[in-house]
Amino acid sequence: MLGLRTTIYKVGDLDAAKAWYAKAFQTDPYFDEPFYVGFDIGGYELGLLPEEEPTTFKADSVLSYWGVEKIEEEYRRLLGLGATEHEAPTNVGGELMVATVKDPWGNIVGLIYNPHFRVGG
Repeated sequence: MLGLRTTIYKVGDLDAAKAWYAKAFQTDPYFDEPFYVGFDIGGYELGLLPEEEPTTFKADSVLSYWGVEKIEEEYRRLLGLGATEHEAPTNVGGELMVATVKDPWGNIVGLIYNPHFRVGG
């Protein structure tokens, strides 16, 4: 295993999701086609796929956490962009904090503050 490369979110409205994720992650997509939209987030891929049968009911089976410096601030900012609360920022030991929100399409977007994490090691 070489490590995480891509996290995919399935969405009912690809154009609206592209705009929302561009605001949420403060970056424009580098790949933009009707079948897939890709963002480069700190060297990791955030992908959007259109759903054949759109639904906002998504299982909580897998979580991806995106690193942030100020978790409370980012959590509130995403809520201000239209995300809904899922799990408020919580200390999970030491300095580590996690939080999750649901995007407008029901996908869980995780946030993590982990000052010890370094890419590649």
